[in-house]
Amino acid sequence: MADLIRVNFITAKGAAIPVDAAPGANLLEVAQGAGLSLEGTCEGQMACSTCHVIIGPEFFAALPVASEEEEDMLDLAADVARTSRLSCQIVLTPALDGIIVHIPGDSHNMQGR
Repeated sequence: MADLIRVNFITAKGAAIPVDAAPGANLLEVAQGAGLSLEGTCEGQMACSTCHVIIGPEFFAALPVASEEEEDMLDLAADVARTSRLSCQIVLTPALDGIIVHIPGDSHNMQGR
């Protein structure tokens, strides 16, 4: 079995939530599996920005460059930062072990209510 990858989520209220995930999983799936408030309305089809997260700057350079479509969706998100990404587009690899993922204050999972 492949080694698990540690994802360190930071909630909007500052709580740290460490989660171990399998390589190949995307951040949206991992966050939702951990009960965090990322909606992902379009279910990872890159047709919304409800899975917007802010990546810790020390890991941002390890990510593949965002596509033009992802950049367009991020233009619709609130509280966008220089290291913002759509969590549905980030696939976990060993290079991302220990990644820090901030969940913006505007994130609400309306499907979980």
